[in-house]
Amino acid sequence: MKIIKVDNYNEASAKAFEVFKNQIITQPESILGLATGSTPRKLYEMMIEDHQTNGTSYKQVKTFNLDEYVGLDGADEQSYEYFMNHNLFDHIDIDKQNTHVPSGIGDIAKNIADYNQMLKDNPIDLQLLGIGSNGHIGFNEPGTAKDSVTSLVDLKQSTIDDNARLFFGGDVTKVPTQAISMGIANILAAKKIVLIACGQNKADAIKTLIEGKESSECPASFLQSHPDVTVIIDKEAASALK
Repeated sequence: MKIIKVDNYNEASAKAFEVFKNQIITQPESILGLATGSTPRKLYEMMIEDHQTNGTSYKQVKTFNLDEYVGLDGADEQSYEYFMNHNLFDHIDIDKQNTHVPSGIGDIAKNIADYNQMLKDNPIDLQLLGIGSNGHIGFNEPGTAKDSVTSLVDLKQSTIDDNARLFFGGDVTKVPTQAISMGIANILAAKKIVLIACGQNKADAIKTLIEGKESSECPASFLQSHPDVTVIIDKEAASALK
């Protein structure tokens, strides 16, 4: 595991951008695993700026997102499909047919089976991750098994509270209680993984990820067994490390 410590969120995003740009330049047909939430926003801004300024192309790229809320369609401003379109896809030259976000509406069981099959057929070259304050990656909450694949998950109250604060105006009643998420096994199947963590509220999870033992109580700790993981953390996220 490679650990990169930086001063702040902008520097962390810039380090992640270096990895992603190099991936696209050296392998234009890359398959990317992408994430949503507050963590990747600056990275996506940098990717857009680079595309518009330097012409870095995403025409041959495919993407697969980690997760989606159950009950929200892609037109809902709180859905992750909307987030990805608004924060990245609408501003680069990617073919929208090559972008994939789990569907949280309709036949959920079929949606899950279809997504698992697509992930088998399209091995991810570079997977982006954030980390929850409780150690979740994707929506793989504490207790998730290492061999889990894409499934329907019940969100922990801590995750609902965090997402309410960040995206739902503090109203926990508006946050969906379930999501479809790639499983740990899907994530570990990626050839390379980059995890970004910033802020004091991530410090305990980062300590367990880096210095703790592999355990389902901190799903991110399963990354310890992956051969190519880069963890990019700011001073606050690194503050609990020995």
